[in-house]
Amino acid sequence: MKYVLVTGGVVSGLGKGVTASSIGVLLQACGFRVTSIKIDPYLNTDAGTMSPFEHGEVFVLDDGGEVDLDLGNYERFLDTKLTCDNNITTGKIYQFVVEKERRGDYLGKTVQVVPHITDAIQEWIERVAQIPVDGKEGPADVCVIELGGTIGDIESMPFIEALGQFSYRVGPSNFCLVHVSLVPVLSVVGEQKTKPTQHSVRQLRGLGLVPNLLACRSSKELDDNVKGKLAQFCHVPLSNILTLCDVPNIWYIPLLLRDQKAHEAILKILNLQGVATEPNFTEWITRTKVYDTFHESVRIAMVGKYTGLSDAYLSVLKALMHASVAYNHKLIVDWVPAEDLEDDTFKENPDAYKTAWSLLEGANGILVPGGFGDRGVKGKTLAAKYARENSVPFLGICLGMQIAVIEFARSVLGLPNANSTEFDPESGNPCVIFMPEGSKTHMGGTMRLGLRRTYFQVADSKSAKLYGNASFIDERHRHRYEVNPDMISQLETAGLSFVGKDETGRRMEIVELPGHPFFIGAQFHPEFKSRPGKPSPLFSGLIEAACERKLLSKSTGNANSANGIHEPHSPAAKAQNGIGLKPSNGSLNGSSPNGNGIYVDGEI
Repeated sequence: MKYVLVTGGVVSGLGKGVTASSIGVLLQACGFRVTSIKIDPYLNTDAGTMSPFEHGEVFVLDDGGEVDLDLGNYERFLDTKLTCDNNITTGKIYQFVVEKERRGDYLGKTVQVVPHITDAIQEWIERVAQIPVDGKEGPADVCVIELGGTIGDIESMPFIEALGQFSYRVGPSNFCLVHVSLVPVLSVVGEQKTKPTQHSVRQLRGLGLVPNLLACRSSKELDDNVKGKLAQFCHVPLSNILTLCDVPNIWYIPLLLRDQKAHEAILKILNLQGVATEPNFTEWITRTKVYDTFHESVRIAMVGKYTGLSDAYLSVLKALMHASVAYNHKLIVDWVPAEDLEDDTFKENPDAYKTAWSLLEGANGILVPGGFGDRGVKGKTLAAKYARENSVPFLGICLGMQIAVIEFARSVLGLPNANSTEFDPESGNPCVIFMPEGSKTHMGGTMRLGLRRTYFQVADSKSAKLYGNASFIDERHRHRYEVNPDMISQLETAGLSFVGKDETGRRMEIVELPGHPFFIGAQFHPEFKSRPGKPSPLFSGLIEAACERKLLSKSTGNANSANGIHEPHSPAAKAQNGIGLKPSNGSLNGSSPNGNGIYVDGEI
């Protein structure tokens, strides 16, 4: 087994995950099988209980592992299926060692960070590296390991010590270290500064790890004299100093590495030159370049409560991107803070309220993603109501599906107090309830997690057709509340159709609104299995319907209404003066990730 370790220095957020994924793609293109491991030095056992504000979205694996979002990057780039053990945390390692100590496995010895913790880390890496993740038998050829955090962090010291020992034990021809660092450009003088990287490499060497390659993040390509200075002071060959400059989208990164012959440097260090093939990037190049040729765009309103942090919905954004590429459209995501759609915002901040409703009404499709807690629920409910009443393509994921059911019960069934017991435990009409098998005392790892089977109940439903008329599908889940099975008959009599259920027939998985162009809710998270070139069927359906709506709007000369009539839909605006809002120009006053409502699948 060969190992490639990716570390980071100077600051966090440089793109180690994308760099590690791109190195994996590069090695795959050379004919090697690749697996991945992400090391997160925090004490949490997994990412499941952390807020998206801490580490972005929680990515869910087939086996139910709640892991760091970088594992999502690995799966999407390499088209693999990882396990929860592919994400190592300090919490897992210490729990593993303490359990061994309690069993008496250490035979009375004093249990210490060195050697017991460091040995456990090395054993874990070697064991997980042998697990096949590409659907083939036998272990991979190369394991790419990403060490989270920044060199010098106290919490990562045991891992750095373990990896230093590991590199010595497996030998230099089986271990390659790629250090990702920052080369800032001072705006005052416009000069690329190498000192931060020099200090980072010096610190790395002082901890027992020697970098073989430097991957330097900068806003532009490194000047030759800058590379020369880095080579001289960091003791890295000039040919092994790589530029990771800003690119239009992250699919360019593997090509950027290939053009700088990063694969040749890595293969030479790992002594794999004799068995490697010339990198085949035909499909990857086609996918990367074609996006830049699209002239048509499609607008999707993302209604959530973490709209100021795009990483909170990273997999959803990637799935939308995969689907929009398949339909030859550029993707524009309008970030709509759910709370800004609510009447309270109309009173407190009318401008934010008008902007939010303008974005919603100007979109070709609406997506309400998953989430927890009652903040923004009223706004999400209003978004679902607007989509249902105005034939706007709608996709609700997890909580988004539950919101759609609650809104339908209130508006169509005439049950104004219909709610989820998550938000109102005493609701007289609980449309959504806590799952019987869930735990109310422990939060971590107690949800319905991982790959579960959904059986289609209606063969000619939109969802079944999108999945190729399959009789069942397997998708990943992450929820502790479900649609109340005792209300299904009442809801279906009123017009909702629960077209997908679990094996018992009592747990609702997919809901549709017949007669609507596209109104689908899914209890599972289809975004986690979406891949470039193989988009999620439900996301494909949303984008297709949104593109059709856009064409229809063009033909009628109105951007907001398929029938050419623009009416005010925000409740407070109706109550105040009945005047409709103007179409959106994409501005969200800086609350979108890049300040203009347009999601650029790009910067590392």
